[in-house]
Amino acid sequence: MNAMIIFTMLLCLMLTGMPISISLGLTVLSFLFLFTQVPLEAVALKLFTGIEKFEIMAIPFFILAGNFLTHGGVARRMIRFATSMVGHWYGGLGLAGVLACALFAAVSGSSPATVVAIGSILMPAMLKAGFPNRFGAGVITTSGALGILIPPSIVMVMYSVATNTSVGALFMAGVIPGIGLAMVLGGVTWYRARSNNYPRMAKSSGAERFKAFRESAWGLLLIVIVMGGIYSGIFTPTEAAAMSAVYAFIVAVFVYKDLSLSDVPRVLLNSANMSAMLLYIITNAVLFSFIMTNENIPQALADWMLGHGLGLIAFLLAVNVILLLAGNFMEPSSIVLIFAPILFPVAMKLGIDPVHFGILMVVNMEVGMCHPPVGLNLYVASGITKMGITELTVAVWPWLLSMLAYLVLITYVPIISTWLPTRMGMM
Repeated sequence: MNAMIIFTMLLCLMLTGMPISISLGLTVLSFLFLFTQVPLEAVALKLFTGIEKFEIMAIPFFILAGNFLTHGGVARRMIRFATSMVGHWYGGLGLAGVLACALFAAVSGSSPATVVAIGSILMPAMLKAGFPNRFGAGVITTSGALGILIPPSIVMVMYSVATNTSVGALFMAGVIPGIGLAMVLGGVTWYRARSNNYPRMAKSSGAERFKAFRESAWGLLLIVIVMGGIYSGIFTPTEAAAMSAVYAFIVAVFVYKDLSLSDVPRVLLNSANMSAMLLYIITNAVLFSFIMTNENIPQALADWMLGHGLGLIAFLLAVNVILLLAGNFMEPSSIVLIFAPILFPVAMKLGIDPVHFGILMVVNMEVGMCHPPVGLNLYVASGITKMGITELTVAVWPWLLSMLAYLVLITYVPIISTWLPTRMGMM
């Protein structure tokens, strides 16, 4: 009964157009005052202990690093490198877009940032080369979603905060699924380009490829620093985030010199605004998780499912349906912070690996970012391509269907997610 009251209040507030974070906060406060006897001191204590986690510090640092790289010309150099490698294949610029998104995702940790950084440069080039607007929009919108799967990923950090799962293990677990999804999206791009005989570029020489690699090497080196530092034990994921922010600042300002020191305050302000928004969502989600646990809702849900014989396969199917439906109304951070505390205990009772469950949720978030009505990547891509949401939805459907098929594979073949962190001794 209490669960129905909580979710009805939350849904009603969301339907008014109120931001998710405020809807969460008002739902929690209203329920606490009207339906419980929980002392406010306990709420305040839970609020501070819930956000007093070292891992949360990684979020503003990764955002800052991504903003330095987005404004600092790294994306342009990565596109040049990707084009030199795959531009001569069918749909060469489209394939270069997939590869560039994968590379930029590995240094930014953000899907919208990836779409903006790569799409704003690549889309005009694709149109000039003779590609249809819809083809380019489909590639950029879906490939940009790699930003939350290929580590480092802000959404993975949030899942870690919500479930106390190792951030390092999640980052490692995202490597193979991220590469696999990039290959799937690249395959769809190549097939459609070949079927429609879209333009190919002249094959780059070895010298041209080496020059493009050398120019992009400073940006690519960030991947080595962050991932290598975490997995070699030199520093924690949070320390790696701080290192990436400092490194991105040095590369953007002093190496590439695409940013001047006078531009730095603007980048810092943008990063602070985005970080404050996410941390406010986390704060309200912590309270939401608190009332869920206090009312014993996750445990009751687990007992009900197990009591009705809902096994592993049916539960995972139900999780995918719930998360895909949630993706129609909410952005990834809110979905993870709301649903992870509810679904995670059930998954643990069914013996599902917490790292595998985290990757499953992240892939769901990727799909959600690419379908209407509130797919974040759709709105970002709409601003770049000047296409309406309906037209963009039609444009992305071939890639979106392939992502759904890949989601099924990730859901029921956990070794794809768990093999690498297990081999690295992180699980």
